[in-house]
Amino acid sequence: MIKKIFLLIMAMFTIVGSAYSQDIANPKVIISTNMGDITVELYPDKAPKTVENFLSYVKDKYYDGLIFHRIIPGFMIQGGGFTPELKQKTAKAPIRIESDNGLKNEAGTIAMARTQDPHSATSQFFINLVDNPFLNYKAPTIQGFGYTVFGKVIKGMDVVKKIGDVPTTTQGYMGDVPVDTVVIKSIKVVK
Repeated sequence: MIKKIFLLIMAMFTIVGSAYSQDIANPKVIISTNMGDITVELYPDKAPKTVENFLSYVKDKYYDGLIFHRIIPGFMIQGGGFTPELKQKTAKAPIRIESDNGLKNEAGTIAMARTQDPHSATSQFFINLVDNPFLNYKAPTIQGFGYTVFGKVIKGMDVVKKIGDVPTTTQGYMGDVPVDTVVIKSIKVVK
């Protein structure tokens, strides 16, 4: 009887410890916008340098006051690099791509934006509105690298969809710019 109770207690500690370590392993952030809050769980076990990079910008309050500057309905919303006046904010050095991590560009995932150079991601990110398999890693080539997924929306997908429905226009050289500014008030780590 005592042995059964001991085993039951040990099993409970294992379950609680596993849940606790999972929570520590996957930090969460709240992206507060003028259209509502989005909670994102990050996956440092799959994209360690990308998550470290993103969290360094969060810690520096870099994103506070920037906007979602590119919205394509039925595709994605992109932010993290421009002010409401569409001035690009100076970013840190680019990071190496980590797209070959098994994560897919599915609806609700967050991934790093980049230029044609696969190793050019800095601060800009996007949230997939739908499954976008053509953005997934296929091969270690310029065309095949895809885009690094490093987390997923776990609360506030309704806000993401609402942002995705904002009408857009062209301003200067930039297309898909929201007519009504979508401000990132802050991004904070959930304690």
